[in-house]
Amino acid sequence: MARDYYGILGLSRGATEQEIKRSYRRLARELHPDVNPSEEERFKEITTAYGVLSDPEKRRIVDAGGDPLAGPSGMGGGFSGDFGGLGDIFSTIFGGGGGGFGGRGPRGRVRPGERGYAKVTLDLEEIAAGTEREIPINTAVLCETCHGAGTRDESRPVTCQTCKGHGEIQSVQRSILGNVMSVRECPECRGAGEVIPDPCLSCGGDGRVRAQRTLTVQIPAGVENGMNVRLAGQGEVGPGGGPAGDLFVEIREKSDDVFVRDKDDLHCTVRVPIADAALGAQIEVPSVLGSTATVHIDPGTQPGAVVTVKGKGIPHLNTGLRGHLHAHLEVVVPTKVDSATADLLRQLKETTTDDVELVTAASKGASGGVFSRLRNVFAGR
Repeated sequence: MARDYYGILGLSRGATEQEIKRSYRRLARELHPDVNPSEEERFKEITTAYGVLSDPEKRRIVDAGGDPLAGPSGMGGGFSGDFGGLGDIFSTIFGGGGGGFGGRGPRGRVRPGERGYAKVTLDLEEIAAGTEREIPINTAVLCETCHGAGTRDESRPVTCQTCKGHGEIQSVQRSILGNVMSVRECPECRGAGEVIPDPCLSCGGDGRVRAQRTLTVQIPAGVENGMNVRLAGQGEVGPGGGPAGDLFVEIREKSDDVFVRDKDDLHCTVRVPIADAALGAQIEVPSVLGSTATVHIDPGTQPGAVVTVKGKGIPHLNTGLRGHLHAHLEVVVPTKVDSATADLLRQLKETTTDDVELVTAASKGASGGVFSRLRNVFAGR
């Protein structure tokens, strides 16, 4: 029975050449052994299918209901090592530069470095004002002995004899689908295409060494916990003295003794004696930027009230506009009352009409009070 080459590529009969090529590229990216080793068999199938459908004569046989790869035993005969010009496709998909299947060519010894990572812990005042910090990092730096060349004295790299300078090794394997060519990185030169017979004694031919560095980091005001400050070119120097990657400094925010932060806003708790809650008062709260914020407590303030002071929070990272300070008022009832204080409280009670009562939904003011909050809490149970 003839194989469904169109179905293997997820196409219907009558697909255009562009549709065939586009479908193959998409599947090859997904199934290539370098990307997805477990899908090697499917990769071989789509490669075979593309080789058939991209050949006008073989495709004519398929459209006529036959199988151009079927031999006397009914099994495919394969490509006998010739992939019908697939090198151009693979060089496009997998970044190739050399000839033949795979076609990626030598990577060279000089390659970009990896990213570096560091952490810095800041208190709330440093976050609000912005700060400068010196941080030590252990990273790869340029070898001062060979200046990245990796060679000793006047010696030079030579072409790798294992891969003949290609940086990769090709092999052909016989399978039920025919001859399948595989490409892997050269184990001798690790894809560079050249080796160093007389390496530098300091770096062992890598062109870089591990060292401790101290960097100065400028941290802007308004950063948040978990954010990263990027320092371009301050990461690890690459193999062969290649350009350094970037360094990312993660911000860790230290918890504060007074304030709780919510983005650009700050929250604090102010304990208010019952007399001050009844008569009114004010308190100066220290600001994170050196000044103070005045919290006005109105007469008759109830427990749980929140007083907002605008513009006394954290500056926004991009705009610099400051958030707000929210003071949560906690009315304090005295636990010990002397006789004089008791007399004053009795006089106060005689002047008010408030009594101890059970709150119901019909009670005046209950819609926004404790009753409403309790009802909302237990409604979801």
